[in-house]
Amino acid sequence: MQPHDFTGASPSDQGGADSFETLGFVDIGTNSIRLVVVRVDPDRTWTTITSQKETVRLGEGEFAGATRIQPQAMARAIHVSRTFVELARAHGATEMIAVATAATREAENGAQFVRRLRDEAGLVVNVVSGTEEARLIFLGVLTKVNLGERRALVIDIGGGSTEIAYGGVSGAEFVDSLRIGAIRLTSEFPDAAGAISSERYAEMTHRVRVAAARTRRKLGDGRLDVAFGTSGTIRNAAAMAARLDGGNGPSDGLRYAHVRRLAGLLRSLRLEERRAVPGLSSDRADIILAGVAILDAVMGELALDELRPLADCGLREGLILDHLERQAGRSCCGTGVRERSVLQLARATTFDEPHAQHVADLSLDLFDSAREAGVHRLGSEMRELLRYAALLHDIGTFVNYADHSAHSAYIIRNADLLGFDQREISLIAAVAQFHRKARPTPRHAALADLGAAERKAVRPLSAMLRLAEYLDRGHSAAVAHAALRRDGKRTLALEVHAQREWDLELWRLQANLASVEALLGRRLTISAVDTKKSRTRQQDSAPGGSD
Repeated sequence: MQPHDFTGASPSDQGGADSFETLGFVDIGTNSIRLVVVRVDPDRTWTTITSQKETVRLGEGEFAGATRIQPQAMARAIHVSRTFVELARAHGATEMIAVATAATREAENGAQFVRRLRDEAGLVVNVVSGTEEARLIFLGVLTKVNLGERRALVIDIGGGSTEIAYGGVSGAEFVDSLRIGAIRLTSEFPDAAGAISSERYAEMTHRVRVAAARTRRKLGDGRLDVAFGTSGTIRNAAAMAARLDGGNGPSDGLRYAHVRRLAGLLRSLRLEERRAVPGLSSDRADIILAGVAILDAVMGELALDELRPLADCGLREGLILDHLERQAGRSCCGTGVRERSVLQLARATTFDEPHAQHVADLSLDLFDSAREAGVHRLGSEMRELLRYAALLHDIGTFVNYADHSAHSAYIIRNADLLGFDQREISLIAAVAQFHRKARPTPRHAALADLGAAERKAVRPLSAMLRLAEYLDRGHSAAVAHAALRRDGKRTLALEVHAQREWDLELWRLQANLASVEALLGRRLTISAVDTKKSRTRQQDSAPGGSD
């Protein structure tokens, strides 16, 4: 078992010899479910205890027009997930981290599946976007390969989608997700489960090339030193190609010419004949031609002459690295990918960055002081998500000012922010949406994708953001700091530290204080400290208005 270093921690960071923890990681894919249980040691390395995979075909029938996970597939996935949870616990895992990909994120009943996994398998699952999946896969490659100064492309062919990422030792700089995978393409070309003509095969590759052309344009002409393939489809293709060349095992490199030759062989074989091809896993025989067609088309479109197959460095390994970096509060890849992704989105909408940054700072001032005052018990994760909601709260003005909070939420939900799962994205969007006008109610559509704890958190978080927005109404940073202090059993004092005249902010605050009081369930008074003129004013809350 090979230990993996992920933080470069010094010996001084290490604890006692026995102070390790055991974690389980689960990847619920369209074709299979994978488990890895790891022991994390004090020196910031991990060792794999066990690694398991079961083919469940979760996406079976979903991409043929049903757009739903079928009952039998869902039952298989829940059974395997329950078994994996029990296995991980038997190995001493104290925490399970699980993600689901294309089949779950695209299914109409995906939310129901996630709930059943929680209730019946004891597994809390986060659904990730295709681009986030690509980022995690690239991270997984970094646990296996030392890129040094090289620039790398990574391709992963799944059952429902194909992920492509490009970058270097600091992580992925470009990510893309094609809504084409081995199961999906087979459902579109069901005859490809058996022998097909060269013309029919050409139709399959054309379908993929149309989708991959966008990736080629976005990638441009950047330097590329090496390309890796991380999926079972690619490893099976390499193994078969090696046998065709007289070898007896997977090749170090899979050449494009090998893929073309392999495609010609596979399309000429009936299903039972394919099962006998050396190097091919028999449970993949019905979808392998579609997988090879994707590989053929992507390599051709991106002008890749060779691809190096890699094992044990895909989504699961990237998930391990990403999770442990977050726990440690640092990253092996420089500035946090989450904040980079948020700022990239915000800057694409030409937002008022100084205002957004100041509102974010004020929001965190209020969050921290409200916690001290006993208003909430939310932790560091919610604090971080509040910051991102504050940075993005006004991006909807790019569409229309009048309803910009709703537009902001829509943009956030559909932006594929990297480093976040769908639950986190939904929470950020909801907090941004409720920073003005409407207040969150239990049946509001903006809260539909959130669990009970997240729905409850939206109320205080949106209250902090509303207050921070009112306190920078003029976009001038007139209010330097703000805090909430306990002022009796059901009353809070909003302590405002102003550095210049803030009459506009005070007027807006007084006009809308009732909405914040309703969210917090407490009456508010304003205690304003004018730091410029050294005077103190006391203002009681005025009747609520509307912004």
